[in-house]
Amino acid sequence: MKGDRVEIVVDTGDGSRNYEVSATRAGRKVEVRIARGVVEVSEVTRTGTAVRTARFLSGRVLALVEYPAEDVLLPDE
Repeated sequence: MKGDRVEIVVDTGDGSRNYEVSATRAGRKVEVRIARGVVEVSEVTRTGTAVRTARFLSGRVLALVEYPAEDVLLPDE
């Protein structure tokens, strides 16, 4: 969903640095995977193809905040 985004705060040794991965087009979403000491954040198409991927060492990640897209409210049926 356009509007999906994930903000990652990483320790750089002398401070911290912020990164953001967001869904840039309608129909795309942002997925987060944590495996084997690596945090992987990817923008994914409807078919599951990764468009952009950011990888971080999990020991360096201070915060990972997910901002989901606003859901469309449907009228009561």
